[in-house]
Amino acid sequence: MKYTLIPLLPLLSFIINILFGRNFIKDKAHWIAVPAVAGSFILAVSAFMDVLAGNVINLNIYNWIVSGDFQVSIGFLIDQLTAIMLIVVTSISTLIFIYSIGYMHGDGGYYRFFAYLSLFVFSMLMLVMANNFLLLYFGWEAVGLCSYFLIGFWFHKKSAADAGKKAFIVNRFGDFGFGLGVILVFLTFGSLDYAQVFGNAGSVVGQTINILGTDYDLITVICLLLFCGAVGKSAQMPLHVWLPDAMEGPTPVSALIHAATMVTAGVFMVARCNPLFNLSHTAMNTVAVVGGVTAIFAATIGLVQNDIKRVIAYSTVSQLGYMFLALGVGAYSAGIFHLYTHAYFKALLFLGSGSVIHALHDEQNMQKMGGLKKYMPVTYAVFIIATLSITGIPGLAGFFSKDEILYRAYLGGDTGKFLWLLGTAAALMTSFYSWRLIFMTFHGKFRGTHEQEHHLHESPKVITVPLMFLAVGAIFAGYAGIPPLLMEHGDRIGEFLSPVLGHPHGEGTHAEEMMVMASSVLVALAGWFIAHKMYVKNPELPRKVAEMFKPFYNLLFNKYYVDELYGKTIVQPVLKISDKVILGFFDAKIIEGIVNGVPNLIGAFSRKFRQVQTGLLSNYGLAMALGALAIIGYMIFMR
Repeated sequence: MKYTLIPLLPLLSFIINILFGRNFIKDKAHWIAVPAVAGSFILAVSAFMDVLAGNVINLNIYNWIVSGDFQVSIGFLIDQLTAIMLIVVTSISTLIFIYSIGYMHGDGGYYRFFAYLSLFVFSMLMLVMANNFLLLYFGWEAVGLCSYFLIGFWFHKKSAADAGKKAFIVNRFGDFGFGLGVILVFLTFGSLDYAQVFGNAGSVVGQTINILGTDYDLITVICLLLFCGAVGKSAQMPLHVWLPDAMEGPTPVSALIHAATMVTAGVFMVARCNPLFNLSHTAMNTVAVVGGVTAIFAATIGLVQNDIKRVIAYSTVSQLGYMFLALGVGAYSAGIFHLYTHAYFKALLFLGSGSVIHALHDEQNMQKMGGLKKYMPVTYAVFIIATLSITGIPGLAGFFSKDEILYRAYLGGDTGKFLWLLGTAAALMTSFYSWRLIFMTFHGKFRGTHEQEHHLHESPKVITVPLMFLAVGAIFAGYAGIPPLLMEHGDRIGEFLSPVLGHPHGEGTHAEEMMVMASSVLVALAGWFIAHKMYVKNPELPRKVAEMFKPFYNLLFNKYYVDELYGKTIVQPVLKISDKVILGFFDAKIIEGIVNGVPNLIGAFSRKFRQVQTGLLSNYGLAMALGALAIIGYMIFMR
């Protein structure tokens, strides 16, 4: 089947570049990587058109594992959900690959960078195309491995190496639960194949599982274990701490992780497993509450950060919270729709920030920027488009998808209205910190060095052209899901996804939908107004506000001290145990005791045994006689 080439082309790119890049391909690595991922994009479009025509593909390529009742195949499922994800992953990846040609030019690890990027894309494509849980788990762990490679790409920097380890280790906590969930799926259904598991999901309703003497609903336990993995991969509270530190990697890596690969995996997985989650009210509420709380939690932190990429990183955490909020209230199509639109405006924000950082020779502190719009008009223009989109201004992609989530939350009863309030408050903060970034970076006077200002210029076309294409997506991607209130035959994406994700429960009135829509737009405008007042009209006001609310400002600036809390309660105790028990006892006493003790014992025995060698013939004759007597005595005794 030709669609097997969708993941195989990036894999082939990885193999060629990693084997031959260092000595032969070198700075031409993009000539392998870009055509490979572009080819995957072309095939993804073809697959999308096939699915659009009603052809769902579920094909087992070959048997992967056969052991008694445990049978797993390498198989691909390309349905409506997969088709959307393939378009998102391959289109965004293609533009990021092209952008990387200019951004990474001259880097000593150029070939290695494109090799790792290709492996990252392959892993994500395997994840979204899998037709069973084990292949999903393979892709799930592979994207985690690639994140380690790419976040710590500049491994000579301690901060980058530490960030790579942090991402890998934090995800182990979530992935442990996810692995247990996959095991429990097999033990419950006797299969890991999606079709069999989802088709038989209703048969286990009401069954319980005994854990430490207490009975729990089986479906709920499965869903919550699977969701553990989503909390880690998609950076939800309390496992969100790795994502802001991931900014230590090159900017194209940040864009790829945040827009098209790793962090979207958790959202995709929960949507894919909707036949299971729909059977557990507890699991659905958990997903919704975690998403809503994460959305506002991350938004508050983003209000005061000064690193341009960290502001966008906390924005990603918040937007992912929106997606989980939608999934938790049963609006799966709305969650995937926001994933789809978010990919374009978030990739645009990250690559736009990369353009700024490139022009400022790796400066990321917005307090040392300002006035860049006259030097970088293209980057400024696309940044404005991305900001209008993420803040939910009507007519752009982000408006349609975010409004749909808030509306579906509002219809979810008392809990839903509470989540709607959280989402609306987060939307206000999103607008504020997004415009704050614009005003601090592009408006006012330049606050950097004279040397930096002297060399300021617009980025080359290999960087700006991908930004322009992403800007088109940030504007028009949302038109696939126009609410029926605004257009009679709108919400085409909802209809397209309905065979897999179903229709959301409950319908409100036109007045309710208009109220939610109007409130969303009003808070977006309010965020712009407040940011403009503070950072354009009265630039001294932010400092005064920070001093007036210093304890609260410090709490937000230090990210609620979550990293410090983990350091005190987990990291330092583990290091202390490692130092005292593993290093001090096992390594020093047991391992070193064996390693050094055995040679010392042999040496002591040798020194004693050497004394037998006297050099006297009479002693040797006596030893031989005694030996002969011993042999004769043994033979007689054995008779």
